Amino acid sequence: MRRIILFAILVAVVASSCSVEEKTLLFNGQNLTNWSIHLPDSIDEGSVFYVDDEKIHVGGIPNGYIKTNEMYDNYKLHVEWRWIDQPKNSGVLLHATGEDMIWPNCIEAQLMAGKAGDFVLIGKGSGITVNGQEYLVESEENRYLVSDKFEESSENQPGEWNSYDITVTDTNIKLKVNDVLQNEGINPTRTRGHICIQSEGGPMEFRNIYLVKLK
Repeated sequence: MRRIILFAILVAVVASSCSVEEKTLLFNGQNLTNWSIHLPDSIDEGSVFYVDDEKIHVGGIPNGYIKTNEMYDNYKLHVEWRWIDQPKNSGVLLHATGEDMIWPNCIEAQLMAGKAGDFVLIGKGSGITVNGQEYLVESEENRYLVSDKFEESSENQPGEWNSYDITVTDTNIKLKVNDVLQNEGINPTRTRGHICIQSEGGPMEFRNIYLVKLK
């Protein structure tokens, strides 16, 4: 009987350890080691993006972004953000590739105030299908295309923290804002790339940025 009990305990411990999701910290709470900063020439990078009290402070002006040094695919991404002053615009750029420009080719998880949960397709060839409708950017002259979120805004008031939980696979992208499913699309044309955080319009803060790789 004792052997059976010990075996049962061992099985439970192994099962528990296997179920723990291994997080990849994209932001370590101390610095921007895992990121590169992209801003117009002659701009003081530290005045736009800097770390304080385990948070990334984003100035909002001028437009620019930080980009992960690594490229990723098939993951669950968690990002927390809040507006410091009047809510403006920002975004989490997924699968960013190609030339560093404002803005790179990608599929954006929108963070514009009141619009968090929209898909914004940026750059020729960026596309996704939502509720049976295909969205595809066909030219660089018109390089932005929006697929609206499903529900009314689920964002919190300025000064309060919000969460973005983004699930990305080769065939699907799902956006949750404060645990509300706001968008989901299939057959994305971009399935691997860098993750970026925008500076666009107003000051805000980010924290707890990590991903879990999907097998």
